[in-house]
Amino acid sequence: MKRYILFTVFISGMTTLAAELTAGRLIGNVFGTSNLVWASIIGLILIYLTLGYFLGGKWADQNPTPLAMYRILAWAAFTVGLVPFVAVPVLRSAAEAFEVLNVGIMAGSFIVVLVLFIIPITLLGAVSPFAIRLSIDNAEKMGQISGQIYGISTLGSFIGTFLPTVIFIPTIGTRLTFVFFGMVLLAVALVGLALYAGRREMLKLIWMPILLAVIAFAFSNSALKSSTGQVYETESEYNYIQVQQVDGYTLLRLNDGQGVHSIYHPDMLYFNGPWEQFMVGPYFYANRSPDDIKRMAIVGLAAGTAARQATAVYGQDLQIYGFEIDGKIIEVGRKYFEMNLSNLHVTVGDGRLELDRSRVKYDIIAIDAYRPPYIPPHMTTLEFFEICASHLTDDGVLTLNVGSTPGDRRLIDGLATTMAEIFPSIHIMDIPGSLNTMIFATKQPTTRENFADNMIRLAQDTSLDPVLVTTMASTFTNLQPGYQTTTVFTDDLAPIEWIVNDMVVNFVIDGGLEFLQ
Repeated sequence: MKRYILFTVFISGMTTLAAELTAGRLIGNVFGTSNLVWASIIGLILIYLTLGYFLGGKWADQNPTPLAMYRILAWAAFTVGLVPFVAVPVLRSAAEAFEVLNVGIMAGSFIVVLVLFIIPITLLGAVSPFAIRLSIDNAEKMGQISGQIYGISTLGSFIGTFLPTVIFIPTIGTRLTFVFFGMVLLAVALVGLALYAGRREMLKLIWMPILLAVIAFAFSNSALKSSTGQVYETESEYNYIQVQQVDGYTLLRLNDGQGVHSIYHPDMLYFNGPWEQFMVGPYFYANRSPDDIKRMAIVGLAAGTAARQATAVYGQDLQIYGFEIDGKIIEVGRKYFEMNLSNLHVTVGDGRLELDRSRVKYDIIAIDAYRPPYIPPHMTTLEFFEICASHLTDDGVLTLNVGSTPGDRRLIDGLATTMAEIFPSIHIMDIPGSLNTMIFATKQPTTRENFADNMIRLAQDTSLDPVLVTTMASTFTNLQPGYQTTTVFTDDLAPIEWIVNDMVVNFVIDGGLEFLQ
């Protein structure tokens, strides 16, 4: 009996963490995966477990039998598997609300989805105290037995941390991941009932796996979202990935869908967005020509919009090195965004790590790896920008795309202040009609007058793709007078989360629109 109870505790702990990690993806598909969202999920899961510990201890004293424990476990398993299907209509309503940023509906849906987890997680929390009560047959070994059970449960939680994100979500999806772990736990519960309470008690609950299987099959082909023009969706270790086709444009959206990460049109290259801005940074140097640009790095390649634009302007001789952490996005780019350029060399991995490993020096380094509230702190620091500078040619330029909110430029100011510790000239432009700002940092002193002179000269060259001069005109028109010197971000202290969370919360409270990417 004791061995099977320990096995039960192990599977219960594994399912608890698996449900928590998968809940992050389920909710993140609509609300994003910022640390605000994760704090809400983790905090409420801990509250539910706490409630389960109290109730489990009380129930175990009232009815210390394996029958009671495995019934609780069966209902926990069944509700774990049921959660994503009950959540579907709520999530879809939230997705529609998110498109117009109807904050009331959005906040209500977020709360409702989290409340869905109160039953399964509370019941899972009741298992450990129940197992301790059933396992104690010698009062002198109470401490040893309690430690053993909590240790086994924690070991199961460790396994449950990795299995969903590394294996199951990318291969079978979020909903079936819930179903899989629910079914495994349900099998353990039913076997426990058969072993300790008889086959008859097991058969009373045999409808649970059958019903779960029927529900999973019935909804197997339904989309997680039903956004306008959606043609494809998938999940990876890192993102919920969505492709939309609207009015001839193909759009890449990730997670909450707030922001366009890549855009494609078969007959257009200029989108008045951040992508084309990356290629104009070198013209802050005097007398710069397109022939001078040989190599470009893009950290945050996505589906290759910036790479296609740069290739159109500079030709196939421009060697582009794209770094993208999510391999699934690369697959989507090649299938839906014509990201099949012969001069594009793709590396899948973390942008900072892979750039640091690179042996190439670039004329342009483009950083397009974050948008509030998704700011990787390790790509905002002095040490990161030192890596960038070391991989630039002597007259290279670093260009960074960052979001902001109206009237709040703390993130822009902090990044510019940090970059100015290394780069002698910083130029800032705001993209019209959006909340995006481009920061240009050059290794040598440069001026906006240089930029203007280059723009006038290149405008007379009819052999150039007009996208270059059009973009330069937008850049020059929207250059900002400067920035406020603030905090230098370092690997030891980069209060990115504090700044971004405050920006986002204030922005939503004020009824702001979506962040554009």
